[in-house]
Amino acid sequence: MLNELSIKNFAIIDELHVSFGEGLNVISGETGAGKSIIIGAVSLLLGDRATADMIRTQADTATVEALFDISANQPLQDKIAAMGFSAADELLIRRVISHAGKNKAFINGQMATLSNLAAVSELLINICGQHEHQVILNAENHIDILDEFGGCLAARSDYAEIYDQYQQIRTQIEKLKNLSQSREEKADLFKFQLKEIQDVNPQPSEDALLADEKKILVNVQKLSGWAGNAYDLLYGEKDSAIVKIKDVQNQIKEIRKIDTNLHIAEADIESSFITLQEAALQLRDYGKNLFFDSGRLAVIDERLEQLNRLKRKYGGSLEGVQHRKQEIEEYLRTVFSVEEELEKLAQEEEKVKDRLRQNALKLSQVRRQAAKKLQDAVDKEIQALNMPHASFSVHFAKGVDDAAESFGPKGIDEIEFYLTANKGEESKPLSKVASGGELSRIILALKNVLSRTGSVSSIIFDEVDNGIGGAVAEIVGRKLKEVSANHQVVCITHLPQIACFGDKHMYVSKKVVKGRTVTSLEELDSEQKIEEISRMLGGVHVTQKTREHAREMLHRSRL
Repeated sequence: MLNELSIKNFAIIDELHVSFGEGLNVISGETGAGKSIIIGAVSLLLGDRATADMIRTQADTATVEALFDISANQPLQDKIAAMGFSAADELLIRRVISHAGKNKAFINGQMATLSNLAAVSELLINICGQHEHQVILNAENHIDILDEFGGCLAARSDYAEIYDQYQQIRTQIEKLKNLSQSREEKADLFKFQLKEIQDVNPQPSEDALLADEKKILVNVQKLSGWAGNAYDLLYGEKDSAIVKIKDVQNQIKEIRKIDTNLHIAEADIESSFITLQEAALQLRDYGKNLFFDSGRLAVIDERLEQLNRLKRKYGGSLEGVQHRKQEIEEYLRTVFSVEEELEKLAQEEEKVKDRLRQNALKLSQVRRQAAKKLQDAVDKEIQALNMPHASFSVHFAKGVDDAAESFGPKGIDEIEFYLTANKGEESKPLSKVASGGELSRIILALKNVLSRTGSVSSIIFDEVDNGIGGAVAEIVGRKLKEVSANHQVVCITHLPQIACFGDKHMYVSKKVVKGRTVTSLEELDSEQKIEEISRMLGGVHVTQKTREHAREMLHRSRL
């Protein structure tokens, strides 16, 4: 419940303090005195955007502050605590608007964001004015109104949870399909590249080995000559190295027969002889095995060309070719794995879709039951508001069966409120048939019905008397009084038939002080109420008869 409201340097308001009470709080005053500015100030506390032109002329900042009693609103206390703010039986919200652009918001003394204020206002207060007219006329909001009235939010939450799962799966499927499509476009090229590498089938260091073999083949004649010459020098000639070493060995033996002091080991000479002899034989065999094979050279040249072609295309080396082969194989495996994943997701999608369908149909059935109750309740209200031939209905655009696949975030239903205002007329969408006075009454009727189940503790009615008067205005006043039995109601009105039902009546006026317009507000006592009701009835010149009429209206409003 809104207890206190303080406004400073806001629009034409210099400084204003308002205390509200339980039941129906009425605010009246002359046109332009600043009644709607008060509503605008409250809107700021609920998260509306602020601009510097809201600040009173010559002031640096504007401040709006409100104190709420939330002792009976445990859901709101829990929400405030969950948002990280201190929670208590009282809630203090403050907005400061600055020309410097450093606008600030506070919840219980702690810095807050506009989204914090908006989240709190959902369970705190509702302003039913021109904006509310737009909300009611916008068919997109009708499903929310019905769900809140009918207690469908729990079933809708269950549906929404499954719907989110379904959407996540659908998103994954779409991503994988796009990925699969883009990869399939590359797959043919990659398959060709893989086949090209596999057909050549290069082996590690094969190019280096083949290059060495080619070098030998093209130099067979030279190698053969060098091997033959070396063999002859070691072994083949009469004065070869082997023969000479043998002579050396014989000479040493002769020396040692005479002088044993020559310390040359015979075994060393023998070892050198054997080593050179083995080398000579290897050179002989090497030379014999050398021959020029033009066919083999052609094969090597062709193979090297294949390997070099792969190296040019895939990395500059055989290691690069092998790395590219592994990349292609991995890519093609992922393409295959995407198809497997898509198949799994498709199966999961069907399972979730079946659950979604069941919950959607269950939610739709609950809504249809709620729609019947809402229709009956609103019909009763609007007929009591002097619209005896009016008929309100909740229109479902699709039947349960043909809507079963039209899943949306709020279910399968497309809902719009319809109205027949006069007898014999066809039922049409609310936005196309309601006049100003009819719309005000319909909104009030809906508010009266919804207030029995609504979560907000306070409702502010602005322009509820638009387009009505006389007996209808009195009926509207009684309906506002009924709403105030369940919620605190603040009503701005120009009609005495409504104002007389107020439990608390406040009068807004403006005057010029030192060349500047100043708005003030005062709570009226019983005699002042009579004078204000009289003014609203008779205008500038209030007569005694008018005052008697005002007293009678106030008395009748208490019956």
